[in-house]
Amino acid sequence: MRIITILAVGLLGFVLSFSEAEDTLVKFDGGIGVDPVSNAPGPGADAATVTRNIVRGVQPAALWVIHKLKAEVKDDGRITVDGRGLVFAAGDTIGTALVLTPTGGTAASLNVFATLICENVAPFVERNTNPVPLAANGDFKIDDVLSPPPPPSSCATPVLLIRNAGSGIWFAAGIRKFDGGHRDERD
Repeated sequence: MRIITILAVGLLGFVLSFSEAEDTLVKFDGGIGVDPVSNAPGPGADAATVTRNIVRGVQPAALWVIHKLKAEVKDDGRITVDGRGLVFAAGDTIGTALVLTPTGGTAASLNVFATLICENVAPFVERNTNPVPLAANGDFKIDDVLSPPPPPSSCATPVLLIRNAGSGIWFAAGIRKFDGGHRDERD
């Protein structure tokens, strides 16, 4: 009887873990900070024209980096995002997420939200979360539901952007985690 109970519990655990994985639409493990310029052709030190780093219709911010990003999107649109170290990579507040005030002080006043875009050609549908505060050290957590929800069939070429709630510009993008693939944990 004990063997049957142990087998039943093991089988139940296997089925539950399989069903949990089945309702995951996409995962992201790692992040890329924004570089506002994607191209500046020419041999000289000054470029006559530059190509802005616009991702699926979303304008870039100034230089930002992100230390760590993990996100998971479920089929029903539930999303969790854990971001660490989303900070300026240039300027007077480099290394922080602090914003300069008009009097020269600083304030941690930024809010961020996540956007999932599944389409790889226009028109792009921006599936957004509600904004959350960005800490001075660049940490944030999102636990929300995307609006509108993702498409029921698939999201074959997803892009996850972390954006400024005030202006809508993007700060960072998630690195997609493919099935069977993994990244080494590095801190």
